[in-house]
Amino acid sequence: MHSKKSVVITGIGLVTPVGKTARQSWDSVVAGRSGIAAFYSDIDFGHAASVAGQVGDIKEQLDAILSPSEQRRTDRFIHLSLIAAREAMHDSGLTQVEPICRERFGSYVGVGIGGLGVITDAAKALDQSGYRSISPFTLPRAISNEAPAWLSIKFGLKGPTMAVVNACSSGNDAIGQAFRAIQDGHADYMLAGGTESCLTPLAFVGFGNMRALSTWKGDPTRASRPFDKDRSGFVMAEGAGFLVLERADLARKRGATIYAELAGYGAHSDAYHITAIHPEGYGAVHAIEHALEQGGVNKQDVGYVNAHGTATPMNDPAETKILRKVFGDCENLLVSSTKSMTGHMLGAAGGVEVAFSALALKHGVLPPTINLENQDDLCDLNYVPGQAREKKVTCALSNSFGFGGANSVILLKR
Repeated sequence: MHSKKSVVITGIGLVTPVGKTARQSWDSVVAGRSGIAAFYSDIDFGHAASVAGQVGDIKEQLDAILSPSEQRRTDRFIHLSLIAAREAMHDSGLTQVEPICRERFGSYVGVGIGGLGVITDAAKALDQSGYRSISPFTLPRAISNEAPAWLSIKFGLKGPTMAVVNACSSGNDAIGQAFRAIQDGHADYMLAGGTESCLTPLAFVGFGNMRALSTWKGDPTRASRPFDKDRSGFVMAEGAGFLVLERADLARKRGATIYAELAGYGAHSDAYHITAIHPEGYGAVHAIEHALEQGGVNKQDVGYVNAHGTATPMNDPAETKILRKVFGDCENLLVSSTKSMTGHMLGAAGGVEVAFSALALKHGVLPPTINLENQDDLCDLNYVPGQAREKKVTCALSNSFGFGGANSVILLKR
C-alpha cells in the first residue's frame, strides 16, 4: 500500500456576482456586499421573483483567452470556467515553473446543468426552421464535459480530465475527486472547481414551479436570506470558482503560497427523495463525519462552516439539525452562508465556497451572512450575522447538498 499524498491549495480563481476576480469577490463578501440585482425578462416567472446574481460583461477577460470564433463555439458556462481557471493557474505560479509533467496535471470541473440556453434555443430553431438551422457546434457548446476539455486544451493539461455532474454538489465533488486523484498518486497537480450559467427562462420557471426560488418582492439585495424567518427560497446565480490543488511536498519545494491544506472529503447519498433533503440529514451527517475522519480532525477543532445555506424553508433548518447532530451544542462553531451575497451558483457553488473557506483560513476573517435580520427559531446556530468576524480558526468545512440526495463536504486545515 502506498501512503496517501498530502494536498494543498496553491491557486484560486473566481468570477462571481460580487467580483470578476478572486480579490474582488473576497473583498466583497468580507464587506457584506450583495451581488443580487433585478433580472429583466419578458417571460412571466410565475411564483419566482425576477432577481438573480449576474456576473455582467466578461468580454475583456474572455478576449485574452479565446479568439472570436472560439467564443462563438462555446457557451457562457465554459467562458466563466476559463476566466476563473486562468486566474487560478496564474495565482499558483505554475505557469512560470518549467518543466511540469503535463501528463501529471489534470482538470475536474463541476457543472450542474451546463448549456441549458443553447439546448432551448436549438429546440426552438429545429421546430421552427428544420434541421439545417442547427449548428454542428450545438452539442459541443452545451455538454458539460466541454468545460474541462477547453481547460485542458488551453492550459495543456494532459492528466485525468472529467466533468462532474451532481446537481448543486457538483463543484464540491469535482474538488473532492481531484483531491483523491492526487492522494492516490494519479496526478501531482489538479485544476478543479465548478462553473454554471443558466439564467434562462426555462430554469427560472422550472425552479419557480418547484417553489424553490425566492418570491421576495422588495429590494433585490435583500432577497437571499439564509436562516431568516422571512426567507422564501434561493436566488439563482451564475459564476465559476477554481482551485489549483498540488502535492504538498512539491508546493513546499518550489516555495509556493499555500492557502490551506485540503484534508478531507466526504460524499454520501440520502437515498431518500429526488429533490428533498433527508429529514434527519442522513447523508450529510455521514459526509461530514467521513471528511473529519479522513482528515484526522476532532470535531472540536472545526471553527467555521461555509454552509450550503440556500435560504429555502426546507434546507436551512435541516442543515442546522445536521450540524447539531455532528457537533453537539456547536458553542464554538461559527457558520455563514455566502449565498446571502452571491446567490446560489448551482454547480459552481462548491468551487466558489471552498475558495472562500480557504481564504477565510488564510486571512483569519470569516465572511458574514447578510440579510439575517429575524433569525428563525429552527435555525439556532452562530451564523456570523451582518458583518465579517476576525477569528483565526484551525479547520473549516464547506457543505454542498444537491437534488437526488447528493451530499458533499470538503474539509480544510490552516
